[in-house]
Amino acid sequence: MTADYRIQKEPFYQPQSNEVALYQAAYQAKLPVMVKGPTGCGKSRFIEYMAFKLGKPLITVACNEDMTASDLVGRYLLEANGTRWLDGPLTTAARIGAICYLDEIVEARQDTTVVIHPLTDHRRQLPLDKKGELLQAHPDFQLVISYNPGYQSLMKDLKQSTKQRFVGFDFDYPAPELEASILSTETGIGLADAVRLVKVATAARALKGHGLDEGISTRLLVYAATLIKAEVDPLDACRMALVCPITDDSDIRATLDHAIEAVFGH
Repeated sequence: MTADYRIQKEPFYQPQSNEVALYQAAYQAKLPVMVKGPTGCGKSRFIEYMAFKLGKPLITVACNEDMTASDLVGRYLLEANGTRWLDGPLTTAARIGAICYLDEIVEARQDTTVVIHPLTDHRRQLPLDKKGELLQAHPDFQLVISYNPGYQSLMKDLKQSTKQRFVGFDFDYPAPELEASILSTETGIGLADAVRLVKVATAARALKGHGLDEGISTRLLVYAATLIKAEVDPLDACRMALVCPITDDSDIRATLDHAIEAVFGH
C-alpha cells in the first residue's frame, strides 16, 4: 500500500540554507513540522523532495473551509451488505507510516484541526471515536502542515495551542541569483531571460502592501519561463503569467507592464 504514495521521481529542489539537514533532524526525532511562507515559494516542493530523500510515502491534503474531521479521519460508508469503515488520509498516513502533509491548514475550520493534536505530542495517537479505536501512529509517521502568514486574520489563523505543537520553518522567495538558477534548471530557459524574469518579480514584490496583496511567486515565474521557452513573446508571457493572475487593478497592471517593458523591451 505504501508504494501508492511514494514519489517515484526525485523532485527538483534547490536548498536555500540548511533546511534539508534540519528537516531530517526533525524527522528522526519524530517531531511534527510547520512550514510557513508566501504562496508559490516552494513549500510543497520542499516537502515532496524530503519525502523522496527520506524514502517515505507522502499523503497530501489540500485543506479547505468545507473539510470536516471525518474527511481527515474517516467515516462509515453505507453499502448493500451493511456499512464499511473507510480511513481518511490522516488515518491512512498514521497506519502505514507516511508523511501526512496538510497544505494551507488555516483554510480548514478550527474544530477540524483539533483532531491532529493527539498525533503531535508524546502520545502519537489518533482516536477514531466513531470506530471505537485508538490508533497508535506508525514509528515512521510524521505530520507536516503549511500556511501563508500573509493571509492570516482573526478568522483564519492557527490557535497557539496548535502552533506550539510543531517545530517551524520560515520560507521566502529565493535570493535573486538562486531564483534565476532555479528557473533556468526547472524550465530550460536561458539564464539571461531567467535573470530578467526575477527582476520583474523583484519590482512586483516591492508593491506588496501597496496595491498588491501578494508578490509574484516563484511558481508564476516558472509559468512565464515555460511560455518563453515555448517561444511565446516575453512581453506576452509576462502579462499572461505575472500580471493577469495577481491583480485586476488597472493602475497596478500599468505599473507592472512598465516594469516588464523596461526589462524585456525590444
